[in-house]
Amino acid sequence: MTKPVVIIGMGEMAGVFARAFLRNSTAVYPVTRQTDITKTAEQLPWPELVLLAVGENDLQDALATLPDSWRRNTVLLQNELLPRDWEPHQLEEPTVISVWFEKKKGMDFKVLIPSPAYGPMAEFLQQSLATLDIPCRVLDSDEQLLHELVMKNVYIITTNVSGLVTGGTVSELWSNHEELARTIANEVMDIQESLTGKQFDREQMITDMLLAFDGDPDHNCMGRSAPARLERAISIADTADLAIPELRKISKTI
Repeated sequence: MTKPVVIIGMGEMAGVFARAFLRNSTAVYPVTRQTDITKTAEQLPWPELVLLAVGENDLQDALATLPDSWRRNTVLLQNELLPRDWEPHQLEEPTVISVWFEKKKGMDFKVLIPSPAYGPMAEFLQQSLATLDIPCRVLDSDEQLLHELVMKNVYIITTNVSGLVTGGTVSELWSNHEELARTIANEVMDIQESLTGKQFDREQMITDMLLAFDGDPDHNCMGRSAPARLERAISIADTADLAIPELRKISKTI
């Protein structure tokens, strides 16, 4: 029996991880908005890991209020995640997983492709998720992690923003609107490169994105967060003085 794990934020995704940890013989302590986090940290100062399962909009507040004793073995799983999101908070070697399975209310999880993870707790995540037959692959370097995070961002923003124009599924997007999808993906990569200060192999990013398309060809392009993702992308581009003409054109039509 390992030490307990703490999960901050108990939404749909957290529920999947909780099941995985429990099946891996690990006790789970949930932290909700009603939980006194300071008192809980005093009672459980050195958990096996602390999974921050809050939404991306709540991540910065969750990191800022994380008790000192919980800043080791922290696990992050949010969408649109980059090192700039956690580095200012002085975490001790966080583990990051790029989640490629979805979980919606009233439905069990659905795997698209294996979820890559990197950090001290990556193998523990892999072992735990395996109890639910959710594939997870452990990465070897920070560079691999950054590639995976950027690719996930390209996938999400490209499909969401394209869906505002085309609707439909990811397979329909690529079959019927490849030029639009490529244009948007490249503008998203402009934004990602400005945020990371790195340059990426763009064709490899597209190739990897298409593997995710193949993992769930019937995945709908436009999620409910699509307008907010587009607005956020344009705001970042404004700060970085990026042109992104296609994204700006789409924003004027919705």
